[in-house]
Order: sequence, then structure tokens, then C-alpha cells
Amino acid sequence: MALVFGEVAGLYDDVRPGYPEQLRRAIAERAPDGRAVDIGAGTGKGTEVLLGLCDDVTAIEPDPRMAAVLRAKFPGVQILETTFEQWAPPAGGVALLACAMAWHWMDAGTRNRRAADALAPGGVLAVFGHRFGYADAAQSVAIGEVFDRAGRDVPMRPAHWIAEDVRGCGVWPSVEELEWHADLRLSTDGYLALTETFSPFRRHPPAMRRRVLDDLRAAIDGFGGTITLDLHTTLVLARR
Repeated sequence: MALVFGEVAGLYDDVRPGYPEQLRRAIAERAPDGRAVDIGAGTGKGTEVLLGLCDDVTAIEPDPRMAAVLRAKFPGVQILETTFEQWAPPAGGVALLACAMAWHWMDAGTRNRRAADALAPGGVLAVFGHRFGYADAAQSVAIGEVFDRAGRDVPMRPAHWIAEDVRGCGVWPSVEELEWHADLRLSTDGYLALTETFSPFRRHPPAMRRRVLDDLRAAIDGFGGTITLDLHTTLVLARR
């Protein structure tokens, strides 16, 4: 499933939101100078944050279709088409290891230990991403009903699961969590395009995906053709 995004790599890059300036500043205030590595980089939403911090950035992305978009956007970035688990960190470690919207794709049993081992002494792990909620309760109910009819069976992770995972692993002496909220207003077509980039949607067969999109269109058009998302951004920082 981690490779399913490559089917819509260009769309993913177009419609997935980037990260607020406050997040970049928070990382800059805590991370030492030196090499930065983005694991599970996708099309480079997190890589863009790192490039605002330093020039020496490596991106690790196993899907060649996602990596192609990333390479076209940031030709100066070293891109390794491999997984975090297969990657060999440089001798002495790196200053900053980042993971944007991909921590759940890393092996749960080893990801924290592997991340700590990849860092230089004093180095920082930064795990960040978005949760897509709904600013309006009625819209939340209507959209939820559409996904429930499609047989939604993916359990929702708790809002602070990454912080709990990093704190609870016994690896990191210091863990901090920061969060921000913003309204993201989308048209019907904009929301449908965003939906097409989510893995629970993409795992359905084509006929079911078409039905879900049709039902979502009807629901959002019923609200006047716009929907407002509550974009909840979290940043978890851990220092080696």
C-alpha cells in the first residue's frame, strides 16, 4: 500500500497541502546545523521544509513515480529510491531526520531505534503531518456517511498517536509536540481530487471509487459546492 500513491503522483503533489512557516521555524530553532534527510519523502512536501533549513538534503522515497516528481521539483536534492529500512545512514549520522505523513509506513517495531541510530549526537527527529477534519459538523456527518456506505474499515488513529509512539518507545530522552490548526476551504472538485490521493480510498476497486466520488459530489454540492476542512498539523520533535 505504501506504493499506491505513485498511481496519482502528479495529483498528489498538486492537491496535498504544504506546511506552515511556523513549523519550519520550530524545527530550525531545535535542530543543529548539518545534513538533513527526509524519509518517505513522496513528492517532496516535507523536503521543501528541509530546503528552507539547509542546502544538504537527501530524500528517501521507494516509489519511482513519486521520486520522479520529487526529482523534477528539486534537482539539487540527492534522491535515493529505497526504503528507510534498507537505507544505510552515513558514518557519524545526520543532524536532522524528518518524516512527513509517512511515519505509519515505517516498520513500527524498529522505526524509533532506527531513527535514533541514524542521527549524530544531538541530532533531531522531526515527524510531522496533517489530519483532515471538518470545520462544520453537518458537513462532517454527510461526508462520514458517504465513506461508511463504502465500507470504511480503516481505524482512525488517535490525534496524538505519533507523540505517543515516540514517547513510549523508550528510545528518546526528550520529546516535544507542537500543533497548529487552519481552515482549508475547497470546492467540490478540489475535495474530490484530494480524496483521490488517500490510501483508504485508493484501495477500493475502481467501481467503488467512482461511486464514492459521485456520492461525495452530491453531498458537497448540497452544501453549495464548497467544504471547509479543519487542517490539524502536528510536529513531533525528539532529540538524540
